[in-house]
Amino acid sequence: MSNPATPTDSPVGWVNDHIKQYVESGGAEGYEWRGTEILLLTTIGRRSGTPRRTALIYREIDGNYVVVASKGGSEQHPLWYLNLAANPEVEVQIKDTTVHAVARTAEGDERARLWDLLAEVWPDYNDYQTKTDRQIPIVVLEPR
Repeated sequence: MSNPATPTDSPVGWVNDHIKQYVESGGAEGYEWRGTEILLLTTIGRRSGTPRRTALIYREIDGNYVVVASKGGSEQHPLWYLNLAANPEVEVQIKDTTVHAVARTAEGDERARLWDLLAEVWPDYNDYQTKTDRQIPIVVLEPR
């Protein structure tokens, strides 16, 4: 990820507030949320070319960070997913550490295994999948 500009944070009010607390505290506030762990994902806008940042539930699995592009079961993919599909070079912040990563969408057996592991930490993912006809993507963020 080569764009050094300050990221634009999620326009969703509570997510924006969460990101601000997370960044200002180096993750001391905001890393733990409702019994889960949160990372900050920065993608490059597929149209604007500007960095975009959001907060996501994640789980570290096999040395990678894994997130779910659920958007609460919406029929549309979240914008951050569309951005990383266009440009898989991303930045991941966990607490006060930021790493470069490459994103990919899990498929087949890997997706099924990862889905179960993510649903363990956020069971609502299973409900979200029943709300939409799209297969909710599981994204693997591989640190570089």
